[in-house]
Amino acid sequence: MSFENDVAARLAGLPAVQAVTLGGSRAMGTAGPDSDWDFAVYYRGVFDPEDLRALVWPGEVSAIGAWGGGVFNGGAWLTIEGGKVDVHYRDLDVVEHELAEAGQGRFHWEPLMFHLAGIPSYLVVAELAVNRVLAGALPRPEFPAALRSSATAFWRERAALTLSYAEQAYAPKGRVTEFAGALATAAMEAGHAILASRGEWVVNEKRLLDRAGLRGVDAVLSGAGDLHAAAGRARELFGL
Repeated sequence: MSFENDVAARLAGLPAVQAVTLGGSRAMGTAGPDSDWDFAVYYRGVFDPEDLRALVWPGEVSAIGAWGGGVFNGGAWLTIEGGKVDVHYRDLDVVEHELAEAGQGRFHWEPLMFHLAGIPSYLVVAELAVNRVLAGALPRPEFPAALRSSATAFWRERAALTLSYAEQAYAPKGRVTEFAGALATAAMEAGHAILASRGEWVVNEKRLLDRAGLRGVDAVLSGAGDLHAAAGRARELFGL
C-alpha cells in the first residue's frame, strides 16, 4: 500500500470520520521530494482529536477550534515515516452549509494565521473541488456563477480600500514597513478577485500572485522609493 493510502486508511478508521482527502501540491502534481503531505478528515458529528493522538504519530494535535474557530477549525502537524504531514479537521455540517451558501453567491471572510488577505468561507468548498478523495465520497463542485460575481466584487473592493489606505495613511508619512504590508495584502486581495472572475478556486496564498499574473508587485515593492508613485504602479498592476 502506498504511503498516502496507508495514512488515509488509518485516518478513515477514526470515529466519526466519513472521508479523507489529499490536498496541496501532492494533489495538484506540483510537489517536490521535500513537500509536505496535506490530508483532511471529514467528520460527521463529534470528532475527538484524542483519537488522532492515539495513533501515536509524533507531532502536535490541536483541539477543535484551536486554529481560529472558523471554517479552518484545527488540525495536526505530524511526522509519519519521516515525512511532514498536516491533517486538517473538516466538519461535514459546516462544509455542506458553505457549499449551499456558495451556490447562492454567499460567503463570509475570516482571518487565518499566515494568510495576508485572510480566507473566504468558500475555501472549504474549493478544497472539495481540487483535493483528491482517498477514502469515502465527497461532492466535487464547479465554481458557481453567483459566486464568481459576488466574490470578484468583494475582493476587488477590499483590494481598492487596502491600497487607498496605504496611500493615504502610510505613504505621506514615509512608513515603509506599514506601506509594504498593506500593499502585499492588497496584492493578495486583488489576486483573489482575478481568480474569482475566472471561476478558479483558491485554497491558499502560496501561488496566488503567480496564478493571477501579479508577480510584478515584487518589482513595485523592491523599488518602492517614492511611496505615492509605488502605490500608483500597484493600482495599475492590480487593475484598480
